Amino acid sequence: MTIEPGPDAGTLTIDLDALGANWRRLAADARDRACAAVVKADAYGIGIEAAVPALARAGCRTFFVAHLSEGLRVLRTCREASVYVLGGFQPGAAGALVAAGLRPVLNGAEEVAEWIAACGGAALPCALHVDTGMSRLGLPVEEALAMRAEGALAALGTPLLMTHLVSAEAPQAPVNAAQIAAFARLTQAFEGWPTSFANSSGIYLAGAPACDLARPGYALYGGNPTPGAANPMRAVVRLETPILQVREVSAGEGAGYGSTWIAPGPRRLATIALGYADGYPRAASGTDAKARAGVAAGMALVGGVRCPFVGTVSMDLVILDVTDAPPESVRRGEAVVLIGDGLEIDEVGARAGTIGYEILTSLGRRYRRVFRGGG
Repeated sequence: MTIEPGPDAGTLTIDLDALGANWRRLAADARDRACAAVVKADAYGIGIEAAVPALARAGCRTFFVAHLSEGLRVLRTCREASVYVLGGFQPGAAGALVAAGLRPVLNGAEEVAEWIAACGGAALPCALHVDTGMSRLGLPVEEALAMRAEGALAALGTPLLMTHLVSAEAPQAPVNAAQIAAFARLTQAFEGWPTSFANSSGIYLAGAPACDLARPGYALYGGNPTPGAANPMRAVVRLETPILQVREVSAGEGAGYGSTWIAPGPRRLATIALGYADGYPRAASGTDAKARAGVAAGMALVGGVRCPFVGTVSMDLVILDVTDAPPESVRRGEAVVLIGDGLEIDEVGARAGTIGYEILTSLGRRYRRVFRGGG
């Protein structure tokens, strides 16, 4: 299946077999009884309509999204799926979730009350989110325990009890032990309720409790759930784009807006068809100031050779220093690789001063998208 936005775009290749294999690996590594898949943000940018069937074929039956509209897309793609909506719902919108058969993640006392009223006495499936350290969404621990003791949650039946991890990717962070301890209190008080604790990195977090449902997200799409160690996930996304022009510059010549990079000597430069309008951050620019500060710049593979960004990333274009690349690979129309072939999404994010999550979810719609496998 190929979606063609135009002949001049870069190509984003999405390996659906790798996506399914990553889910199976995470499900096998989890201490939990079952494994869901987080497909919010359009399945981290690769497309809900492509990702959900591939995950379902791999065995996934439970999905998490951020918004009601995403949940409806999942159900249109996989009618037998159980779909949780992490963002809950706006005032007056509980009935829409009931009608659609979606499962809200209840993040506060007001949502609990509105959901109970909308269910009309039936204990319809949902989740109760308790905040054990994020200070974002969810009932505070003491409030959740008080509501349980007072019987204010009885009409919910036995929904999924969940929390959200703060720093599971940093195993030594003190907040992990605090969240594990807080969740132990909750599971004791909410005996009989199914539980969910682990995100992608939480699956590999020492001391994390065995629960009923793991809910990985980023790792499904090739991100490393164990930073600092080898990535156990298969790459899902590969991004390449063509060279538009090659030129020679002399020492002292600048490149890009503001001439933020000055050639230290004779260099060969290649301009490629990609920019911040395609989701590649301007912060990946290769400037002399960043080099002096020891800050990494963006990188591309040209003929298998790593070539740095030089100058400022502009809306549609990036300039590469291709002096060390094989001459036969440095020609107009030849493809260079921005993600893939060993240039992992986590490194791409770090070189852009961000995280791989942001890169994935920002990849633009001008790319020619090619889906491999999944059949």
